[in-house]
Formats: sequence, structure tokens, C-alpha cells
Amino acid sequence: MLLWLFLTAALFLSIERITYLWIWHHPDTFKAVCKYPVIVRFGEPISVLEKLFYIFKILQIGIFLAWCMLLGNTLIPLPTSSLVPMSLGIGLIVIGQVFNFGVFYRLGRSGVFYGNKFGYEIQWCNAFPFSVLNHPQYVGTLLSIWGFFLVMRFPHDDWILLPLVETLYYGVGAYYER
Repeated sequence: MLLWLFLTAALFLSIERITYLWIWHHPDTFKAVCKYPVIVRFGEPISVLEKLFYIFKILQIGIFLAWCMLLGNTLIPLPTSSLVPMSLGIGLIVIGQVFNFGVFYRLGRSGVFYGNKFGYEIQWCNAFPFSVLNHPQYVGTLLSIWGFFLVMRFPHDDWILLPLVETLYYGVGAYYER
């Protein structure tokens, strides 16, 4: 069961990264898709991408919770770690979210949602969190994912699987989105 669950989760988690890579490398195609009558009502490309972002986050969180429920044999996912890994996990989540909120604060909606690819003038930012990391949003998300699984699945053998897959996906995204 673990193999099929892992492959299914990995497949669905890949949709987000593949979509972002497509949009990054083919923004004109995405803008054309945004003109379809069924999509145009969701707004300009930045607004459509923002809505996709929230859909992807709901999907990602749903997969993580389903993983915890199915492998924990419980209807309500509960933390499984002891005090030290739980504290470390919570710390990673907090640091990760500081990076994520910092990116949104510094870049704004247009900067976060590829405005530069859609013709908007986006100022280059060297302030925190960009003063610390090249990809603070990706690192922040990964820290949050690793923290979540430290809290929710550690010390079970499966705790590391989805964070490793997400690290691979975000690493590939960071590499190809430059």
C-alpha cells in the first residue's frame, strides 16, 4: 500500500511544480489560456495564477493530511513525535512561514505571481528575506513541509518520503526558474 500511496501522492504533488514551470517558461501561452471564456472571469493572468496557488496549497495540505490519516490509521491526524522532534518541527514551520510571509510582503501580489513574466515592472529586491536566500519562498515552504512531517509522522519510517519528494520538486523548480 505504501508504494501506491507514495506514487499517487508524488504524482499529484508534481502538478503544482509542472504548472509553475510551464507558466514561467511559456507565459504567453498561459496568457492565451487566461483569455478562454471559462477562465477570463477569474481575472488577469496574475489573478488566475493566484487562484491556482491557493488550489495547489489546498491540494498539497490535503495530500499531507491524507498521508497522515492513512498511514496513522486514524480519522483525525495527530502528532506522533516526541518533544524534541516536535519542537524542531514547530521551529522549522515558524521559520519557513517567516520566509514565506516576507516574500509576499517584499514582492507583493504581482511579484509573487510572476508579474515580471506578464509584462509588469517588478523591482529587484535585496531586502530580507532575499538578503539571506535566493529562493526564500521555496526554502520557506520546504522548511514548513519538513517541520510538518517531523511533527506529524516522525519517527515512523514514512515520515521522510514526501518531504524528500517535495525537496526534489522545489529544487528542480528553483533551478529552472532562473
